[in-house]
Amino acid sequence: MKAVVLHEYGGPEKLKYEDVPDPVAGEGEVLVRQSATSVNPIDWKMRSGEAKAHFPVEFPAILGRDIAGIVRSLGPGVDGFTPGDKVIGLGSKTYAELAVARAGNLSHLPEGLDLVEAAAVPLVTLTGEQLISRGVKIKSGQTILISGAIGGVGRTAVFVAKKAGAIVLAGVRKSQLKQAADLGADEVIALDDDAAMVKVGLLDAVADTVGHETAEMLIGKVKPGGVFASVLGPPANANMHPTVRIESVMAVPDSDMLRTLAEDMAAGRFKIPIDRMVQLEEAGEAQAAAAKGGIGKVILLA
Repeated sequence: MKAVVLHEYGGPEKLKYEDVPDPVAGEGEVLVRQSATSVNPIDWKMRSGEAKAHFPVEFPAILGRDIAGIVRSLGPGVDGFTPGDKVIGLGSKTYAELAVARAGNLSHLPEGLDLVEAAAVPLVTLTGEQLISRGVKIKSGQTILISGAIGGVGRTAVFVAKKAGAIVLAGVRKSQLKQAADLGADEVIALDDDAAMVKVGLLDAVADTVGHETAEMLIGKVKPGGVFASVLGPPANANMHPTVRIESVMAVPDSDMLRTLAEDMAAGRFKIPIDRMVQLEEAGEAQAAAAKGGIGKVILLA
């Protein structure tokens, strides 16, 4: 099969489109012919070596987490799937024509959701949902600010928090205020507008997808006993806020929730914007574009 292979840490040019052996589904696994995958921040952080303290790469490596394709074969002990089924899920080594995943990490594609566009769904939606359900543990009536609300993780977090009955403030940059109007939040706040931020009262929770100085500022808005949950770890000044519960969130597979989120998307209840679709061999250029920020998801067509 063809795959995008990384032989050493470095820039986007280190991603090479090569022939590699086909993977084989083992016990409890499913072999999927990928229709598409997508680019996520963890991909370029692993490629560059930025994430090697927590996610070291064993070379040669195939990156990627999102699975969207058609079941080709089943390993021993797998039921619930049949060759030809359209599936989505979380896996690894997905920058490739074929990918293997645990059967329990896959969900059937709902009617009404395009299989290629669904490649944008698994990692960002599960991360956003778990940021709210497992990190914040949101309750109806609580007030939460979600930073980076215009991104895929942030959009999902806004949707999940609203669905749970929370009062949601969507935090974005001033330049994104108009774009954020369709998020469904109760209020949209410009995080880079000092005057606007002064007016924000104490919050029950912050769900952070931005980190850095923004996170250090937002933790000060959380009331005593409140929660600061982040996909980027604690802010640097967390020890200055001992009354705030800090929660770090990293997505784990959840096929039932993924199916629910995919059904919500198929029904038009929320969406993950897609900026562009490119061929798998253009993964380097795709990562470079996505890493600059300010665009929707980038799909790699396998």
